[in-house]
Amino acid sequence: MQLRSPHAWMLAEAVELLQSADRLHRQFFQIGRPGELPCWEPPVDVYESEHELRLLVALPGVAPERLTVTLEPGAIVVRGERAHDARLSPGAVLRLEIPYGRFERRIGLPGGDYRLVDMQLEHGCVKLHLEKLL
Repeated sequence: MQLRSPHAWMLAEAVELLQSADRLHRQFFQIGRPGELPCWEPPVDVYESEHELRLLVALPGVAPERLTVTLEPGAIVVRGERAHDARLSPGAVLRLEIPYGRFERRIGLPGGDYRLVDMQLEHGCVKLHLEKLL
């Protein structure tokens, strides 16, 4: 059994941390069109049945008044802002993984026309129910 040197271990740890930071950055921060402010994209699950689509968008800590949902041709757009809660950070930040600030997620829809039937914000997620129009 060969022991790894401390330098090799530290280098491997540093490379792993940099790769993780890069993945998080690409996942949450998307630069929009010129002139737009940078924003992050929340993760989304989309479920389809014969007559409907259901979407679940993860938005922890987003207040309902900071959220808009717009149905556009071929897409649904969820946008808003997650404010930083100053009450949570009276001391030093040890870890900050949940993104803050402006967000926008444009979700392409399968071909067809849709109607937004219901929107609920619960347990840190917005649940969207779209009905397929015939």
